[in-house]
Amino acid sequence: MARPSSTARKRLEKHPVPAKTTITLHVNGVERKLAIAPWTTLLDALRLYLDITGTKKGCDHGQCGACTVLLDGRRVYSCLTLAVMKDGARVTTIEGLAQGSTLHPLQQAFIEHDAFQCGYCTPGQICSAAGLIAEGKARTADEIRELMSGNICRCGAYPNIVAAIQDVMSGRTTGKSGEAKR
Repeated sequence: MARPSSTARKRLEKHPVPAKTTITLHVNGVERKLAIAPWTTLLDALRLYLDITGTKKGCDHGQCGACTVLLDGRRVYSCLTLAVMKDGARVTTIEGLAQGSTLHPLQQAFIEHDAFQCGYCTPGQICSAAGLIAEGKARTADEIRELMSGNICRCGAYPNIVAAIQDVMSGRTTGKSGEAKR
């Protein structure tokens, strides 16, 4: 293994690596303590430290929305969020939306409406849709499209995604149990 040059060693001595910081995140209802570097994104904390891999890394620049999670109930791009800034926060990922074996109404609606093709963007789309519904701002298909515009589907399943969200908003989608969910 190559050793750093004397110049590189001197630079390292001048600029020591910051110590890891211990934070607590409440992920999908479970308290998790992490020792992470200050530059660790929430996305990397979820995927690399906690092995919660439903949240996807797409562009890593906040442009595609594949990394969308709910942070204290609000949708955020986890690739642009530093984990150390969210100490004590509640994080909900795609894995945390279902209640036991009963799918979340949005998960069920995406299945019923065939609102995915490759599925890579689906976790971010569903988390974003859950945040959208909680915000209560969208009333029409055009408003849904506008407020979901931060989540890109490269396969082009947008009409089915909008239909799935509309069904959940109207209470038409049912969970596995067959009961209408609101």
